[in-house]
Amino acid sequence: MTYPLSTDKDYTLWVLLAQAEDMVFKAGEKELRQYGISPEEAAVLFIVQTLGNKATPSEISRWLLRKPHTVSGILSRMEKRGLVTKNRDLDRKNLVRVRLTEKGEQAYHQSTRIDSIHKMMASLSEEERQQLSSHLKTLRDRAFKELGVELKPPFPQC
Repeated sequence: MTYPLSTDKDYTLWVLLAQAEDMVFKAGEKELRQYGISPEEAAVLFIVQTLGNKATPSEISRWLLRKPHTVSGILSRMEKRGLVTKNRDLDRKNLVRVRLTEKGEQAYHQSTRIDSIHKMMASLSEEERQQLSSHLKTLRDRAFKELGVELKPPFPQC
């Protein structure tokens, strides 16, 4: 049976973007499983590594665009597995700092070696990568505006 193609180009692009995101995510998830790390944990490891001593649960929530209680749950599971530590800030007692343990640093380095992601990205030229990055940031920022979200998370340069 043949299905008619949608004539709404914006909707078609949205579906294509969702499909690409789903498949890239699944490929990365499959590889991370061999290290016993979930994609969410890999994202937390990346953020804590990037922020260093400034990593707090609220800052991690902001970067992940997740609610604090969701990140709190992820951090608690990661702490039980010995990937991170949560310690009260010495100067501000109501502030918790998150740090990678040695095991967490190893997991971080393993999580950055996802061959399938590198293979997929290698299908793009450097110019195409820069264009994709720029276009995705434009779409992300417009989505923030549509949702009325003023506080955008920082993002490292690609």
